Amino acid sequence: MPPAFALLPALRVTGALLAATAVMSALAPAAHAQNWPAKPIRVLVVWPTGGSNDVAARIVIPRLAEAIGQPMVIENRGGASGIIGAEGVARLPADGYSLMVHSATHVANAALNAKLPYDTLRDFTPIATLAQQPGVLVVHPSLPVKTVAELLRLARARPGEVLYGSPGSGSNPHLSMALFQQ
Repeated sequence: MPPAFALLPALRVTGALLAATAVMSALAPAAHAQNWPAKPIRVLVVWPTGGSNDVAARIVIPRLAEAIGQPMVIENRGGASGIIGAEGVARLPADGYSLMVHSATHVANAALNAKLPYDTLRDFTPIATLAQQPGVLVVHPSLPVKTVAELLRLARARPGEVLYGSPGSGSNPHLSMALFQQ
């Protein structure tokens, strides 16, 4: 098996509860003329269970549910770099009872895919940042490199043999590595 290296996001949830609570409070009057929320809120995480977006949602959403006094049910619908889940969310009523947790890939998808089953700008309204995920370049310990310069020399000396992993097309790690490869 060829040596591999990967970009791993280091999840850091920052101020998410305060930001999300403020945003949800601001949305309450706009969602309905009645008291909001009057029923549970559905939260679709458009990435697989256990990934960084899911972890951020499962840290923030229970606290947000407690703050607004209404259950928030988290559902994962991953696939196609978030496109499958985002399409499902776009088809739901814009009534304040369905939220989506996505990543910057949501914006990248619009640039990387000629035809999406939704309009990224028209069908969604961004409301809060839940987490920041700085990229970290790491290599397997068996790879004989200790610096980026050494990694570049090795990759140039062994074209096609040094591989990397990312969570999917359009993800920050994927786009970071595409830039790095250039």
